Amino acid sequence: MNRRIDIAVVDSAMKQEPTRFAVSELERYVHAMTGMPVSVRSFEQYDHLIPAIWVGEYSQFSLLASSSGFFSPYDDEITVKMTGCEGIIAGLHPRSVLQAVYRYLTEAGCRWVRPGDDGAFIPSKPLYHTNVDLQETPSYRHRGVCIEGAVSIDHVTAMIDWLPKVGMNSYFIQFREAYVFFARWYRHAHNPLVPEEEDFDLVKAGEYVARIVRELAKRGMIYHAVGHGWTCEPFGIRGISWDEKWEGDVPEVALSSMAMIGGERKLFGGIPLNTNLCYSNPSVRTKMVAEIAEYAGRHPEIDLLHVWLSDGSNNQCECEACAMTTPSDCYVKLLNELDAALTAKAYSTKIVFLLYIDLLWPPEHERIQCTDRFMLLFAPYTRSYRQSFGMEEKIPPLPAYQRNKLELPPTVAGNLAFLQAWQRLFEGEGIDFDYPFMWAHYLDPGLMRISRIVSEDIKHLRHIGLNGYMSCQVQRSFFPHGLGITVMARTLWNADTNVRAEAEDYFHSTFGDDGLLALEYMEAWSDLFDRINLEQAGEANLELLKEVPGLIQRFSEVLRRNLSNDKDSLQNVHIVSWNYIALHGEIWSSIVSAMRAFIEEESERADLYWEAVKLNIWEKEPDYVRVFDAFHFIRTCDNMMQTLREKGSLRSL
Repeated sequence: MNRRIDIAVVDSAMKQEPTRFAVSELERYVHAMTGMPVSVRSFEQYDHLIPAIWVGEYSQFSLLASSSGFFSPYDDEITVKMTGCEGIIAGLHPRSVLQAVYRYLTEAGCRWVRPGDDGAFIPSKPLYHTNVDLQETPSYRHRGVCIEGAVSIDHVTAMIDWLPKVGMNSYFIQFREAYVFFARWYRHAHNPLVPEEEDFDLVKAGEYVARIVRELAKRGMIYHAVGHGWTCEPFGIRGISWDEKWEGDVPEVALSSMAMIGGERKLFGGIPLNTNLCYSNPSVRTKMVAEIAEYAGRHPEIDLLHVWLSDGSNNQCECEACAMTTPSDCYVKLLNELDAALTAKAYSTKIVFLLYIDLLWPPEHERIQCTDRFMLLFAPYTRSYRQSFGMEEKIPPLPAYQRNKLELPPTVAGNLAFLQAWQRLFEGEGIDFDYPFMWAHYLDPGLMRISRIVSEDIKHLRHIGLNGYMSCQVQRSFFPHGLGITVMARTLWNADTNVRAEAEDYFHSTFGDDGLLALEYMEAWSDLFDRINLEQAGEANLELLKEVPGLIQRFSEVLRRNLSNDKDSLQNVHIVSWNYIALHGEIWSSIVSAMRAFIEEESERADLYWEAVKLNIWEKEPDYVRVFDAFHFIRTCDNMMQTLREKGSLRSL
């Protein structure tokens, strides 16, 4: 038996950074599992009589060919044929090579339950009797996460490092510098106990984005960029935040281009990102197109450039020319003009257009001319997460469009009606842009129901004509566990993934021998809060909150046993996970006390409880900082508490 494990790589493959990274990851984890030395050698100079792991692209192994025959640059396909420590790990291209390595390591027993070293479960085992034979093409082409929440650069790079480990291939950096997300963290608006970092500014945010782009390139990941901002940046006004009003002068060219609402052209609510323009005006579209085309030329590293209008609602131009058409007709006209400009410059940049707010209603007259240039992004922002795309409700007819008097549907079926209407006009590729881990997961403390909804959503993407998923979410969504986003990734890779089996595997890897007891505990949280229904806090069955103390008490012995120091069998990943689940119970117990005070019409006591809860969360931020976004959690709960406060006030009248 060999006393080392050899990895043989084709010389030309090592010229590709993702392949080099894949080989280094294989070397690192194989050594961690086996304890044996691992050497990396040139395939061309290797003695093929010695067993080795051959790593490379399909094209570098003549015995392999893509099963599809045709593929886009966004496709992935992998082949792993390993008998013991000998065989082939290959991918369609460098990104797929990295994913093939992680699929092999997963089959060998490795698990990555959350970002960071303490999220890795690495079994100690020899690999001589580990055989892996698979050839896989993911169920969906586009599998990504979009930056949101409050983030440090380390939070984002840790997330990017984790995503390929579970089969994801894309990342979306919103806005040019992603300033608002970094500012929330470095200005510490979410935690008054921590002073803000004075040297953080747009320049620093731009440096962080450049670093993120390098991390994406290192892994060969598909890079999505920008989105909102095209309605203000071309006119000399920065679009960097939904929260900060514009304090500078407004150039005349910008003012005259803004949407007329109530007879005035001005910044909508003072916020550039929320301000729409007079899109029927050809000069406005020309200026936008020129800016977008120039930006695309300066950033060829962007794979998919998102071109959206403003955020916000009921903010469309009411001038006579705009009122004679629909926002979507103007939008499609803009997109066709952009396509012509990019074609004239021989730019191949793929453009992503957004179905969102007013743009959910399809155009009445205009049609996208070059389908290959564009990809549709369906954003059902107002949907419920108590039902999935697999619901059996009849799709209703579209409501009539009423400018600046929008009423958007809360149901899944109501949102799908818009998608179907667009698909009758656009035959190109589309993906879902969804928000389950932005705020909805906070209303499901066990995170089990939302995990099932996400999996069901993804299983049904192919039935609703979409080829992928972009999760717009907080990056730190792993508290007290990360089953939800793990299930999202696994189901995107394999739409036949069994959620229960995945949950059992995940909890065993995350918590060790008592993992299934932790799973039952989280199921109990989700079942209880499903009956309570915090998504509709005004009508929630809050009397059921009295069951929470008993739920926590019944789990206390399991928790005590696994938090004790005599559990030598626990890996570090398990120890950290049990600490998270303990902290989770503590936080939610105190939140429930505040909620019960509201329903008992003791608002003053409830407010004191809630302020104490927030103080506790802020004080303990170092304990959960890498897995839990306190900024978004408190914002979501503040809104929920306000609803309960109003409910109690109404009941007392």
